[in-house]
Amino acid sequence: MTDSHESTDEQVEDAVGSVDPAAAAADDEATGPVDAEGAPEGDSGADADPTADLQRQLDERTQDLQRLQAEYLNYKRRVERDRELLTENAAYKALTPVIEVLDTVDRARESGEVEGGFKAVVDQLERAVAQAGVTKFAEPGDPFDPQLHEALSHMGTDADVEVTTVKVVARAGYRIGERVVRAAQVLVVDPAEG
Repeated sequence: MTDSHESTDEQVEDAVGSVDPAAAAADDEATGPVDAEGAPEGDSGADADPTADLQRQLDERTQDLQRLQAEYLNYKRRVERDRELLTENAAYKALTPVIEVLDTVDRARESGEVEGGFKAVVDQLERAVAQAGVTKFAEPGDPFDPQLHEALSHMGTDADVEVTTVKVVARAGYRIGERVVRAAQVLVVDPAEG
């Protein structure tokens, strides 16, 4: 039995080969720890490509720069819009009292009192106000718009109109750009029924 035991030991040694414990330890240090599948830990199975890593970093930085550029453009638009609104509000505040003067000028013109040197002053005032962006609106025959007109009274019906229409302008309306400074005060007529 001893011979069979010795021959089995020899067979195992031949099958496994001679294993040097120092060499096995050196192999473990060279490859590092392994995961459950026998691959070295931290290795996804493919060699790390430094070019791909650099490209990924470049893409991230490019996206960051694009995001910053978009934020800056939005900020710049907001500042421009705020600046325009500030300018418009300042013009609105400064020109609102002038509108009362223009009403007085209109009444003087209707009574024929705008002549001579006073006419030159009136013309200059109207040009200055127009250059500041103030426009006059409301004429007889305009369709009534509650955003632009303040109806003082209905004057009945009129067969010549298809919608509620301005018949008489009591006081003109004024706007700066699209902003209504003062709604026009008007008398309106409705279309005839039937």
